[in-house]
Amino acid sequence: MASTCATGKHRRPSRMKRTTARAAGIAALTTTGVIGTVASGPALAAEKAVEQTGLVPVVAIGDTVAQRIDDQAAAQKQAAVAEAAREEAAARAAAKVEAEREARVRAARAAERERLNTFVPPISGSYVSTGYRSGGSLWSSGSHTGIDFHAATGTPVHAVGLGTVVEAGWGGAYGNQVVIRMNDGTYTQYGHLSSIGVSVGQRVTPGQRIALSGATGNVTGPHLHFEARTGVEYGSDIDPVAYLRKHGVNI
Repeated sequence: MASTCATGKHRRPSRMKRTTARAAGIAALTTTGVIGTVASGPALAAEKAVEQTGLVPVVAIGDTVAQRIDDQAAAQKQAAVAEAAREEAAARAAAKVEAEREARVRAARAAERERLNTFVPPISGSYVSTGYRSGGSLWSSGSHTGIDFHAATGTPVHAVGLGTVVEAGWGGAYGNQVVIRMNDGTYTQYGHLSSIGVSVGQRVTPGQRIALSGATGNVTGPHLHFEARTGVEYGSDIDPVAYLRKHGVNI
């Protein structure tokens, strides 16, 4: 009996297998030099180039993945640079804010020091009605040991500068009085007061209200008696006008 080919047992190789095999064969022929003589043959001319085989897309996909990785790395690097720039900008802004705050604190401290070193008149908007060393029988020493400021009863009396109250109460001929040891070691006295608003040991600042003027003690009418002294005791008086002017107060 004549033999017949069983369908399906000896299938023709697929196109992919054929193309791959031919590509491998071409590579082998190239190494032996045969490719030069058969390159123009009709069989080879009919075949697709190696670039058209299934191997090329694999290479192309690999290149795309590599490019994506490079792009991602570049993006990450760019993001890191941007974040570093933001952090640097934030640090500069914070440093600027802190420097401005410190400048304000220094300015406030300087202003406070200046304020505390400033002297003011004991009564605002007044004038001297009786000068220093004025003579007459009104004073037991024969002359005026301070100056009198014109003031109606109840006029606010201010500390002329920074100091500590060392006397606050009745002072004989001075009536109700306040004596302050100033920050520079001198003393100021405020006499004939109608009321006293501070106590011994209290710290006072320039312009702080310490009392109200009046007519207590040895007086002929309401006014403020003001003295400047080198010591706390009576008789250590100095020219109060010169004293105030030395500290920037013109009266």
